[in-house]
Amino acid sequence: MASALWEDLVARAESRIDRNDYMRYFPIICLPRPTPSEDPLADIETFDGPGPWDRTLLDVEVEGYMDAASSQGRRQRRKVVAFSSNDYLNLGSHPAIRKAAAKAALVYGMGPRAAPTTCGHTDYHRLLENTLAEMVKKEASVVTPTGFAANTAFLAALGNIVHLTAAGKRPSKHEKISIFSDALNHASIIDGLRLVERHQQADIFVYRHNDMSHLDQLLSNCTVERKVVYTDSLFSMEGDFAPMRELVELRKKHGFLLVIDEAHTILTCGKNGGGIGELYGVEDHVDICIGTLSKAVGCLGGYIACSKKWRKLIHFTGRPFIFTTAAPLPVIAACYAALAVAKKEVWRRQAMERNVQLFSALTKLPAPSPIISLVVGTERAALHASKHMLECGFHVTAIRPPAVSPNSCRLRVTLTAAHSPEEIRRLVVTLSQCIPAIKGAIHEIAGRL
Repeated sequence: MASALWEDLVARAESRIDRNDYMRYFPIICLPRPTPSEDPLADIETFDGPGPWDRTLLDVEVEGYMDAASSQGRRQRRKVVAFSSNDYLNLGSHPAIRKAAAKAALVYGMGPRAAPTTCGHTDYHRLLENTLAEMVKKEASVVTPTGFAANTAFLAALGNIVHLTAAGKRPSKHEKISIFSDALNHASIIDGLRLVERHQQADIFVYRHNDMSHLDQLLSNCTVERKVVYTDSLFSMEGDFAPMRELVELRKKHGFLLVIDEAHTILTCGKNGGGIGELYGVEDHVDICIGTLSKAVGCLGGYIACSKKWRKLIHFTGRPFIFTTAAPLPVIAACYAALAVAKKEVWRRQAMERNVQLFSALTKLPAPSPIISLVVGTERAALHASKHMLECGFHVTAIRPPAVSPNSCRLRVTLTAAHSPEEIRRLVVTLSQCIPAIKGAIHEIAGRL
C-alpha cells in the first residue's frame, strides 16, 4: 500500500517536470574501450586470507601532540595501531582496488569532469549503480560523490514531490509530507531535513532514539497520509542497530515510506554484505536504501538504491546530485573492484565479526557491531583518555561536540578484519586504565597476556 502510494506520487511529480519525456533520450557517455591489459575492471584478484597490504592503513604514525618525553616541546612522531577507521574490511589498501584505480587513471585520467546530467555520468558509473542495486535488491540506484550528498539529494527530491503534486500554488496541509527521524540520525540527514522544512515541504518529527513506542505514538497522532520514517541502520556514535523488525511492523500498521541509511552496514552485515535489510531478511520492506562507499567499501562516494521512478526523480530534482561534478573515474573503478572483492573474500566479514565477539568477551560489554562507544563524560575527560591511548600506542578518537552532547563525550573504538587478537587484548588492557566500565575486566585480561 505505502509503496504504491509513493510510486504514484513520484510518477505524478515526474509528469510535471518532464512532460515531453526528455529523460528517455538522456545519453550515457560510453568511454573508449581499453585493451584487455589496460581494462581497470579485468582480472580482479582475490585472496584466501589476509596479506601485508591489510596492515598498510592500521600501522601508522601520528604527530601533533606534546610528547611527555620531550622537554623542549617539539612535535614527536609515534607509531600507533589505528582503532579509529571506518574501513571495517580493510579494502582501502587491497591490491585489486589499488590496481583498478591506477589503471583507470592511466587510461582515462579523472574521466569527464562535469555534472552527471551533462557528460559526467559514464558507462562505468552505470555499471557501479547496477551492481549496488542488485546487491540490495532494488530496481536501480544513483551514485553520488559522497554519502552526505546521497542523503541530501534524496531529501531534496522527496521535498520537491510536495510542490510538484500540489493542486494549487502552495501545498495544502494534507498535501505536505510528515517525516519521522531518529534523534541520533547522521548530520547529513539532519541538514537535509532542515532544508526540506525551511522550504515548507514537510513537517519534521523527531522520535527518541530507537524508541518504537514513541514513534508509534507520533505516527498514530499524524493525520497526514504521506508519512516517511528515516533512520540510520547502525548509529555511528552509539554502535547500536535500528530495530528493523519493529520498524517493519510499524510500516505495516501505518503505511509509511521506510528510508534506511546503510552507511555502516553495507558489506558488514548480511550473508552477502547486502546490509541490515539482508541481515534481518526484510529487504522488501525497505523502500529506499541510502549508503556510502567511503567506509566498508574503502573508497569514496554515496548511493541511493531505489525504484526506477525514484531514480528519474532524483536525476531531475536532487540538487546535490545535479549540481555536483560526477565522481572521478578511478574512484568509480575502485568502488566496483571493492564490491567484487568483498563478494569473494567473505572471510573478511567473518574476521571482523570474530574481533567484535572477542572485544565483547574480554570487556563483558555488549558489542553488537564493530563500533564501540565508550562514554567518559566531559570533553576534557575524553581528550585525556584519547591522549593516554596514544601514549600507549593506540589511535582511538575522542568524540566531542558537535558530534555528541557536551556531557556524553566518549572514545569511539572501531574494529576491523585485520586487527589481531593480541592487539585487541592489549587495547582492552589499555582502555581499562581510563574507562571505568572496563576496569573490572583488567585482572582477567592481564592474566592472559
